[in-house]
Amino acid sequence: MVLSRFWLVIFVSSIVFIIVGLFTNQYYSIDYVLNGKQGEQLLISEKYLHEIPKFIQDSLKASENKDYILNNITTDADTTYVYNKQTVKVYSGKQQSDGLLPMAKSSLLDLVLPLIAYLSFFCGIMELLIISGASEKLAGYLSPVFSKIFPSIPKNHESISYMTLNFAANFLGLDSAATPFGLKAMEKLQEINPDKDKASDAQIMFMCLHAAGLTLIPTSIIGYRAAENAANPADVMLPCIITSFVGTIAAFLLVGMKQRINFKSASLVVGLMGLIGAIIGLLFYVDTLDLIGKNYFTANLSGVLLLAIIGFTLIFSFINEKKFVAKNTNLFDTFVVGANNGLKTGVMIFPYVMGMLVAISLFRNSGLFELISYGMAFVFSNLGVHKEIIDSLPVAMLRPFASSGSRGFMIDAMRVYGPDSFAGRLSCIFQCSAETTFYVIAVYFGSVNIKNTRYTLWMMLLVDLICVITAIFVASWFF
Repeated sequence: MVLSRFWLVIFVSSIVFIIVGLFTNQYYSIDYVLNGKQGEQLLISEKYLHEIPKFIQDSLKASENKDYILNNITTDADTTYVYNKQTVKVYSGKQQSDGLLPMAKSSLLDLVLPLIAYLSFFCGIMELLIISGASEKLAGYLSPVFSKIFPSIPKNHESISYMTLNFAANFLGLDSAATPFGLKAMEKLQEINPDKDKASDAQIMFMCLHAAGLTLIPTSIIGYRAAENAANPADVMLPCIITSFVGTIAAFLLVGMKQRINFKSASLVVGLMGLIGAIIGLLFYVDTLDLIGKNYFTANLSGVLLLAIIGFTLIFSFINEKKFVAKNTNLFDTFVVGANNGLKTGVMIFPYVMGMLVAISLFRNSGLFELISYGMAFVFSNLGVHKEIIDSLPVAMLRPFASSGSRGFMIDAMRVYGPDSFAGRLSCIFQCSAETTFYVIAVYFGSVNIKNTRYTLWMMLLVDLICVITAIFVASWFF
């Protein structure tokens, strides 16, 4: 219900803002909110040739293409004049996001179709885990800890193994694997959900822990920093780990208090201490490496472990091939069955993803998001917040809505202020330590047809806020 109301507010407020802007001459044309493409220049006016400066008139007449680009050194925003049939169209500024219709199209072609491919492959692998008995064994090993975090889940339930694989994939920065594992976990949790239309406590806890995004190897962030010629692309790795770890603990404590979980359980404390010890041990090891060693380690660890998981699944399945024979199937046919289930899941979640993304597209292109950003920047600047923090805030603000949009702000911050500047580094930590909350809720709950998400949305947004605040303190400490 909360998500539905929020979606409706985004849509209606954006439409109202656009219409008011059109009739108050803030916009010359609103076609871009429907049909424009991200990065394209915006049409801001149309004039007769004699109404523009003489030197531009002369340049347009002399130009073979009948266009002229005026470079604005002050604002770094070029203005383009295009002469066609007695009028000159003036373009300036960049469109923040694809228009509504291109976004609806790209949500299928650029997002859902690749997601379906990932889902098909990893759901095939997961079907092998189920039939071979590997998921049951993994769930058995982890049940003592998970039974304390998720008290409503039966002992040795299959969802435990899938949640573990989801957390592990996030931990290693393997987004393509994390989503299929997470969707499979939601499917299994839905099987034991007494109210099929309402999110269960276990599903909410899983979603909030997933939103915290505990990360060991921020592979993509390191890659972007390397592309922008950072002196040490991996220098944000430790701040990212600390920030995401604080967010994970905060998510567990906040949701745990809401669900009245017993925090004094010995197995829970031991599991938590084991996780902290493992992270500290890895950090100490990485700290002993030189720059090349760190780059080599971060570039290969995630890929090696993913291949290890796939290799283990295949070998374990082959060793237990008799279990497949008992079910009148074989390894490859089992993989195909799982891949087909992944395909069906991908098709089912498309409307949820598309509906959320087009709303966010309208919100950004309307100018309402930009107005809110400027308003918050003004408030923070008057509260004495450092300018370099304010310069990074667009990443933090947009991250819950759209990963690609916040990624664009992150890259822009590194290019404008430098990859080794405080603003450039803080933007990277923001990008790494928060989740695309609205997209994740749409995908995960949409995959199991949950209508009432209860307190999931505001709890995930609160975790995002904690990650943002932690990132600022950690970045200030390190840099």
